[in-house]
Amino acid sequence: MRTTDLGDGLTVSAIGLGAMGMSAFYGASDEAESVATLRHAVDLGVTFIDTAEAYGPFANEQLIARALGDRRDQVTLATKASAGFDDDGTSHGRDGSPAYVRRAADRSLRHLGTDVIDLYYLHRVDPAVPIEETVGAMAELVAAGKVRHIGLSEVSAATIRRAHAVHPLAAVQSELSLFSRDVLRNGEKAVLDELGIGFVAFSPLGRGVLSSGVRSLDDLAPDDARRGLPRFQPEAFAANRRLVDRVEALAAEKGATVAQVALAWLVGQGVVPIPGTRHRARLAENAGAVDVELSPEDLQRLADALPDDEIAGSRDGLPVREGADR
Repeated sequence: MRTTDLGDGLTVSAIGLGAMGMSAFYGASDEAESVATLRHAVDLGVTFIDTAEAYGPFANEQLIARALGDRRDQVTLATKASAGFDDDGTSHGRDGSPAYVRRAADRSLRHLGTDVIDLYYLHRVDPAVPIEETVGAMAELVAAGKVRHIGLSEVSAATIRRAHAVHPLAAVQSELSLFSRDVLRNGEKAVLDELGIGFVAFSPLGRGVLSSGVRSLDDLAPDDARRGLPRFQPEAFAANRRLVDRVEALAAEKGATVAQVALAWLVGQGVVPIPGTRHRARLAENAGAVDVELSPEDLQRLADALPDDEIAGSRDGLPVREGADR
């Protein structure tokens, strides 16, 4: 596995692993297989592991501690302050106050079984708290040695500039895939490139549609949260699967899978994708994307295969205001 630089001196594996689905939102999972997948990731060099306090809540951080506690020095751990959670998991909505950021970081350290978090994100901006105050508290965590690098998630270009002026950001995480390219036109990716901040792409496989794992809605568990998303409604899903057929044709030319080509497209945009999986076989497939070579012409052909005006349904059903925090 190759490595790549994000920002603020942080180097990570070129493809990471999003651990969310091992503990939340996508139906029941097999903990033994999840642990085996996390450990196999390290063996493959997929050492950039992404979690958040909201995944469970707390259960995902604790799972990672159980799986990788003895291999802590081999991985780059990223987690997020997500919302105003009490210790029992009760949420009170977004909370970007300095007091909460400090409390959440200490709790994540305990749950992860570590004395330092490599990359600590603010999961979503709290509109009631100036970003300067939140990032100021995160900077204090860096000064205290509890956090090595900081980042934000799903934020506007303007917020990125304000935050970066307080303390250097190593990364910003937002959704980016062949199915979701908002950040390429709303100024977010452009300002990251300008400021030398890394981009981390979550849901890089369109929440599984750009893979062989979700070919039918029957592939989703009854309690899978994706069933409630606009793109997973029957008519939209069928339309989007027809678009994936175009990607399959391009992948066949490269002797690769749809997932590998979709991830290679992201690597070609200069970002670090963190595809989520709960299975070792899928993990190995995703890791193989670094060996897929795409020319500039290939990158454009893939983008052209999925025109924005042919993609059915919004990505998460939330109202979108161009250039605004989500």
